Amino acid sequence: MPWLNGHRPGTETGNAIGDGVFGVVNQSGKLPLSFPHHNEDNPAFLNFRSERGSTKYGEGVYIGYRFYEKCKKEVAFPFGHGLKHWNVDGADVVQVYVSQQSPSINRPLKELKGFEKVFLCAQQTETVTVKIPTKYATSFWDEHRNAWVQEIGRYRVQVGTCSAENPLSADFEVEQTAWWNGLS
Repeated sequence: MPWLNGHRPGTETGNAIGDGVFGVVNQSGKLPLSFPHHNEDNPAFLNFRSERGSTKYGEGVYIGYRFYEKCKKEVAFPFGHGLKHWNVDGADVVQVYVSQQSPSINRPLKELKGFEKVFLCAQQTETVTVKIPTKYATSFWDEHRNAWVQEIGRYRVQVGTCSAENPLSADFEVEQTAWWNGLS
């Protein structure tokens, strides 16, 4: 895409974009979606319009990065992508994804389960902690039992700054399957 993308521009948009492009400020923005190479690569492409007042969401849980990774489709810009000037103070977002190694149902390859924004001075590094209860990180909705289920098995945690780049990973085990409802 040979153009700049400025969501919800205001009267100072031109100055803001110029400051970002020329390194006066660190943009620190992250894409809230993936940009495909072609419109036909979009997971909702075949379900885009309504028919006789009804809209079908045929892509199910395979929206955005979940679809592109499951179908092994390259994207122009992945979910969470952002440009940065490392010689300028700014912010970044650490993203935590979790994947179940042998799920009993068809699940995305990984799911965003937590994130944390951190402000850094130029050239600064920092250790970031993202706390995610295991129950919430591993569960999915079981339609047959009308409850959330946390399945026994091995899970992988992946950490990075966008959906396509997760350089840190570790595995953990859930020892017992459990169902739950509500927030408890």
